[in-house]
Amino acid sequence: MISSIIFGVLSLLVIIYLINAYNKGIILRNYVREAFSTMDVYMKKRWDLIPNLVETAKGYMTHEQNTLTKIAELRNQNYGGMSNEQKMDVNAQLGLGLAKLIAVAENYPDLKANENFLRLMEELSQVEEDIANSRKYYNGTVREFNNFTELFPTNIIAMIFNFKAEKMYEISDAERENVKVSF
Repeated sequence: MISSIIFGVLSLLVIIYLINAYNKGIILRNYVREAFSTMDVYMKKRWDLIPNLVETAKGYMTHEQNTLTKIAELRNQNYGGMSNEQKMDVNAQLGLGLAKLIAVAENYPDLKANENFLRLMEELSQVEEDIANSRKYYNGTVREFNNFTELFPTNIIAMIFNFKAEKMYEISDAERENVKVSF
């Protein structure tokens, strides 16, 4: 009699633990999705800003058509049709192109004095800061979720309910290097 009560209590505790762990996994996964959505809003804002920036610079920059063309090619991809991972990869490449564009713009005093270009650069600077902050938040939520999926005993729950570790938003090796501008 006592052993069946103990077994019943232990079974109930295991069920409660499983329900709590599953719910925690759902909550953490939703935090990751929310964090990516926040970051995605800023990346899309930058995405929409780029054509205006490129068009403004195009009139002044005659020797840097390769940089402008590369940025335009990246920007002409279908953003809405990309996976989250593709969005992160393309935005990393755009960041490199924009860094080079900004470095090259330093050699064009007329461009640097253009009000439209200055306004676009201020807006881009704010968007880049917003993206950096949202990346931190995204990576923090991914870390928490990945801990849930990888640490014992919640990794068993994650495996049962198919919770998969998410990819951190990391910068590429090319982004770690200084932008090299040559004429």
